[in-house]
Amino acid sequence: MPLPDPIQTYFAAQPPQDGDAFATAFAPDAIVHDEGHIHCGREEIRTWWQASKEKYHHRAEPLEATEAAGRTVVRARVSGNFPGSPAVLSFTFGLAGDRIAELEIS
Repeated sequence: MPLPDPIQTYFAAQPPQDGDAFATAFAPDAIVHDEGHIHCGREEIRTWWQASKEKYHHRAEPLEATEAAGRTVVRARVSGNFPGSPAVLSFTFGLAGDRIAELEIS
């Protein structure tokens, strides 16, 4: 399924080798909402991503993408070392040009 480049990078990146590419897919002042926490800026987002990958050893496989209210919503099957795995989650991306400005995972 075709996805905008920064969203494709989000799903394809593997830690730790892709950390730089992952971080630069986000705008410098990007915000991520996940598990009741807010992560702001590229470095904080990169740290969150690496810690999450290390803790859960998860991967997300995009199933479908839709556009709603100027945002790209990707439903993905997420599997890893967490209760309820696998689970289908929604990733709502707000893009600013060719960067992710906001991401909400629910």
